[in-house]
Amino acid sequence: MPGPLAGYKVLDMSRVLAGPWAGQMLADLGAEVIKIERPNQGDDTRHWGPPYLKDRDGNLTTDAAYFFCTNRGKQSVTVDITQPEGQEIIRQLASQCDVLIENYKVGGLAKYGLCYQSLSKINPKLVYCSITGFGQTGPYAQRPGYDFLIQGMGGLMSVTGAPDTEGGGPVKVGVAVTDLFTGLYASNAIQAALLERHQSGLGQYIDLALLDVQAAVLANQASNYLIGGTVPQRLGNAHPNIVPYQAFATTDGHIILAVGNEGQFKRLCQVLKKPKWLKDARYTSNASRVKNRDALCSTISKSLAQHSSQHWLQVLEQHEVPCGPINTIDQVFEDQQILARNMLVTLEDERAGEIQMVANPINFSRSAIDYAAPPPQIGNDTASVLADYLEYSHAELEALRKKSVI
Repeated sequence: MPGPLAGYKVLDMSRVLAGPWAGQMLADLGAEVIKIERPNQGDDTRHWGPPYLKDRDGNLTTDAAYFFCTNRGKQSVTVDITQPEGQEIIRQLASQCDVLIENYKVGGLAKYGLCYQSLSKINPKLVYCSITGFGQTGPYAQRPGYDFLIQGMGGLMSVTGAPDTEGGGPVKVGVAVTDLFTGLYASNAIQAALLERHQSGLGQYIDLALLDVQAAVLANQASNYLIGGTVPQRLGNAHPNIVPYQAFATTDGHIILAVGNEGQFKRLCQVLKKPKWLKDARYTSNASRVKNRDALCSTISKSLAQHSSQHWLQVLEQHEVPCGPINTIDQVFEDQQILARNMLVTLEDERAGEIQMVANPINFSRSAIDYAAPPPQIGNDTASVLADYLEYSHAELEALRKKSVI
């Protein structure tokens, strides 16, 4: 079965992570995605190494591993949009595409006649998604926005890391989650706009801001403040609303306990040989455990520190108490569950031979995820796309190359 978005065409003018993540999602779902890159330079992340891709002979290429996480299934077309001929190429491509994704600064494409207002006159059905740090409006609209900054400004770092009393401080998440969430919101919004287009016959403009997204995904921590009136604090690995729900040390490492209901807590008491806890008013409900988290977790820590991680994981799993290890990245991709779920995909690359990538986690009953191509080499598809889409002749392509338009 083809992907559910087969037949849709996407012009991806974004770079780095948030926009390309949305573009890759659409490509995985079957859309044809044309990635526009700067001649000779390409997407910034091509240079964000080491590590870099190695070819068949073990030699380093010029493409960083970072680039490969978010550009699968795309065609790379190099265009200098500062030149009139480059702007005309984008206009012609946009006239044939269903979607355009960009993450230029506010107003950055307007000076080239490539903003939504200009392109929607050429193609009224175009769904145009702009991703910026702070959105198209508001006092911060002209500021550049980066994931790290937004994690701080958007409150995520205020609830990530150990408390000051334990010598901790605010910490960013280990991957750029604000960018990733924004990419996922973008792909959702784009598909919603395409569905709406079936009714109205018109495209529309999507304004997405990293700061807005980060505020939105504060989730229960936002509700703890907005509904409960409590300003959340850093709790390390502990959960603000559930106890015990955190990491604990063992004799040889750490494990995670995630006790989410009373039945699970009862079974934990059996494992730890603490039947009195079931009648102790401090622990008889989750609310009371949250109030007395320090006393309870201190006792749990002393118990778990007596045996190895493997011992506790085995015993806890036997008693159906939610638990797990804290895996390193290599251990993740050796995990039997990850392998059973086919979360690694191998793609053919003309330089490296084969490359492994993390698979898309969506599993359809009928439709297929499209792994048609690995991330492209810079400009690899320029000639074929301009010839096939726009009917440029060989002579015209050579003239554009001489002027460094492509």
